[in-house]
Amino acid sequence: MDDKKSSDKHASQGASSGGARFSQAPKAAASVPVQILAVGVVVALVVGVLVGHFVLGGSAPSPAFPGATTLSEGDLDRVIASYTYNGKTETITARDAIESQISLDSAKDADGNYSLPNADSALAVARNQILAKQAEAEGITVSDDEIGSYAEQILGTSDIASLAQQYGLSEDQAKEVVRESAAMYKLKEKVCATQAGTIPDAPTAPAEGAEDTATSDYGAYIVNLIGDEWDTTNNTWARTDGPYYDALKDETWTPDSATYAQAQKAYAVAYKQYASNATTSSSEWTAYVNGILSSASIQIYTLGA
Repeated sequence: MDDKKSSDKHASQGASSGGARFSQAPKAAASVPVQILAVGVVVALVVGVLVGHFVLGGSAPSPAFPGATTLSEGDLDRVIASYTYNGKTETITARDAIESQISLDSAKDADGNYSLPNADSALAVARNQILAKQAEAEGITVSDDEIGSYAEQILGTSDIASLAQQYGLSEDQAKEVVRESAAMYKLKEKVCATQAGTIPDAPTAPAEGAEDTATSDYGAYIVNLIGDEWDTTNNTWARTDGPYYDALKDETWTPDSATYAQAQKAYAVAYKQYASNATTSSSEWTAYVNGILSSASIQIYTLGA
């Protein structure tokens, strides 16, 4: 096909927090949930990444589908895109693009046909495969046990069958999606100097009328957040140059007696620290991924009319 619609250009593609994708939401008043969609799962932590040299049109190893909006079972293994990374060229089929989002059974219409994949889905497959290769090059692996624990941590369940049903994937697809997401999490931890850590839980609101009642639960909550800024042996501040001391220095409280308002002040400090670390970590991760993907080139063949 000689339908070259554009020459080389740089294309930026953002992964919204992350197709089928798992995104993360805030806990309590400030938690951010986690949902996974297969297309964006591998780069769920990346925003505005550079994809590399992106070409539309060109000659496919197997003809694309000019004018078509659907394809049949026999068309699934036809090539719709290719990419070159580290001197090696790989092809992407219609099957690859469809299965990056949903199982073939779920994608099939009443006539036994499939909607023609769009360029974004082919691009996402290329991006995910490139990053997966980089994780492998970094020696990162994810065991079956880690798949279960990661799914439990991020999605609240390690039941792959139920996740597959929820997102319209096969069980093998769902398992691979979680594996890839876990691998990207481990890669991010390895290459980023700053770790976001865990989103802090907000203190539990008191019953109506008890807003000013000091309790041991709120005292323990504050000490848990303060961490090494508190001397648990002597029950006093271990240091007076930290953000928690600055927020609570004018408050009267103890590990056995603190109010909801005081707990909220400590929480505000913890969340601010988390947000700052998360922003820095995200910037480091985006820069790293940009560096990987900017060295790749991808060609997406004309798919339809």
